[in-house]
Amino acid sequence: MAPRPPSSLRPIAERVDARLRSLLDAERTRWAALDPDLARPVDEIARLVGAGGKRLRPAFCHWGFVGAGGADGDGRAVDAGAAFELLHAFALFHDDVMDGSATRRGAPTAHVAYEADHGRAGWAGEARRFGEGAAILIGDLAFVYADVLLAGAPPAAWALWHELRIELNVGQYLDVLGSARRERRRDAAERICRYKSGRYTIERPLQLGALLADPGRGDALLPALAAYGLPLGDAFQMRDDVLGAFGETAETGKPVGDDLREGKPTPLLAIATARATPAQRAVLETVGRPGMTDADVARVQDAIRACGALEELEATIARLTDEAVAAVRRAPIAPAARDALVELAGYVSWRSV
Repeated sequence: MAPRPPSSLRPIAERVDARLRSLLDAERTRWAALDPDLARPVDEIARLVGAGGKRLRPAFCHWGFVGAGGADGDGRAVDAGAAFELLHAFALFHDDVMDGSATRRGAPTAHVAYEADHGRAGWAGEARRFGEGAAILIGDLAFVYADVLLAGAPPAAWALWHELRIELNVGQYLDVLGSARRERRRDAAERICRYKSGRYTIERPLQLGALLADPGRGDALLPALAAYGLPLGDAFQMRDDVLGAFGETAETGKPVGDDLREGKPTPLLAIATARATPAQRAVLETVGRPGMTDADVARVQDAIRACGALEELEATIARLTDEAVAAVRRAPIAPAARDALVELAGYVSWRSV
């Protein structure tokens, strides 16, 4: 059975959600006064950040902050947590366009919704290009709002923020390239896994929180937090890969086997390709081809299980999680943060959504 979200997530999420509402409500009012059409982009950001999400990035940022001596509920950590949610929204808006995803968190994606509006209204130009253009601009707006929330951060925190955003974009580029090239090398897939998601979900939020609380201790804290965040970030993204291949729509909000339909270059698929028999490899070659049916997805899932790839990846997730927990038990951080990070490790690695 998948673990329940730790109780410590709720107060962090509530504070971050309140900050997001405050910012986005004010921005909606400001821009709608100039032109009523400008309410919609802000509404789209608010809809996406309010439609779900685990608030893991704010949680890791919070515990990095508390671990370095910051006070629980400090506005600097709340603002940074909200900034991470907006950065994540930016990535999702763009990712949905790049992947051609029709749904996100159980609702139509922004580019699909705008394309439908264009078609219903009979506007000029191509509906698809209009929808994608609007979604990209909305993602850019979320990106800027994330920066707004970090306005008062110290230079060391800004330097790390810049680096994590570069890493995110590098990882997304490698993901797009890997899908096009049908990348199946395990080292390449793990590199993509780390840079497109793992680092900016766990390691970097932890480190940013620590730098906000005590930038002078960066030399001691950042390596210790990386020893926890890097392996757990890899485990987090590997769990996402399992859910992307096997997760149920009711839980993930996306079609079953969505990553298989898109041909994502994941460690799971790389392991399966290396272990597969010739017959299984022929089935795996259908991954990412246009028009995959539910039956095609089921055959690929069967091949991944039968060749032992799923079992091997689950063992890798367990090993990485144990490595992360051992590292954080040694970290020079406040005991409350250490205990919370041990609990979070179990949740992110074994969650079902």
